[in-house]
Amino acid sequence: MAPLPDFIQLRIEGHILGRIQQRWAGQHPLHGLTPDPDALHLSSNDYLCLQAERSLIEAQAQAVLQSEHQLLMSAAFLHGDTPTARLEARLAQFTGAQDSILCQSGWAANVGLLQAIASQHIPVYLDINAHMSLWQGAHAAGARAVAFAHNDATHAERQIKKHGRGVIAVDAVYSTNGSLCPLADFTDIAQRYDCALVVDESHSLGTHGPQGAGLVAQHQLFSKVHFQTISLAKAFAGRAGLITCPRGFKDYFAMESYPAIFSSSLLDHELAWFDRAADFLQQANGRRARLHAITHQVRTTLTQLGYDVRAGTEQIIALEPGPERLTLLLRNALQSRGIFGSVFCAPATGLNRSLMRLSMNSGLTEEDVARLIHACSDIRDEVGLKLWRRYS
Repeated sequence: MAPLPDFIQLRIEGHILGRIQQRWAGQHPLHGLTPDPDALHLSSNDYLCLQAERSLIEAQAQAVLQSEHQLLMSAAFLHGDTPTARLEARLAQFTGAQDSILCQSGWAANVGLLQAIASQHIPVYLDINAHMSLWQGAHAAGARAVAFAHNDATHAERQIKKHGRGVIAVDAVYSTNGSLCPLADFTDIAQRYDCALVVDESHSLGTHGPQGAGLVAQHQLFSKVHFQTISLAKAFAGRAGLITCPRGFKDYFAMESYPAIFSSSLLDHELAWFDRAADFLQQANGRRARLHAITHQVRTTLTQLGYDVRAGTEQIIALEPGPERLTLLLRNALQSRGIFGSVFCAPATGLNRSLMRLSMNSGLTEEDVARLIHACSDIRDEVGLKLWRRYS
């Protein structure tokens, strides 16, 4: 390969010096210990443990074995009664929406949707903790991205009064700390100011709502929400994204959204997985109940131990030391005891707002929970818990 131009090399060297050497003291936040076979993994988004489900694996394998010649092309060219269209109808039924659009990922869903509905004249109002793909979607649209304080509908309203109507984008469950969005407050504002409302249900579809239909369905807000976006790499345990939308939007989207136009459609074996996963998730009330029970137990016990986890309520639990040096200390302490979560730091968080994300799942045993709690109890002095930032 050709040597890199100096403007790229300088950025790489700046990253190594400024972040790895200075801010992280030579450690890499994503490169810790290698997990032992008995390690407890709390970094997966497979909240209801579908990846090892035999019926889903067999359905996908059968689709691969029976697959005939497939046209590798953009979904924009698909029309009529295709496997993609049938699954989109099935997933619309799953969520309670009028229609849905399959995308290559949750990132592609958010970027593609906002690029198609916002513009330089239509601002996007984003929760400060909204997923980065929503911010990137505003950028792709050439729209002004206007932030409002986390879960603060009153602040969002002030911003709309200042900048005019546009698109409001929120997460139903926020991906860093498991906080719930007050969806009803935002639907009221969207209606009052004639805004479009986009709700990212990546971390709630499958895990929340009637038969896993999500939080918009749980609160019966479909008549007030214009779009949902979903990463199907969470509870659905696959690799794709989804947009729910009003009837008649799909054809417009296929001709206007760059990720939709310039990416290939999903393959038959991928469609087969999601079709079977939808059936499985609708019947998974026991796993949902188990997930929520584990979440409540762990959050309650961590609070009793002195950890401030009040920022969230759901299956994503954030241990937030703040400064990255303290988060690395926490990571090392947990990993040395066989507990592996996910380190989140800038740009996934603000500076000095780094954290360890522990993702609960329905397959955790009582022994697993006890092991996690024992480790968190044991490390409190080692990680300097008293120095951590706390919520007022």
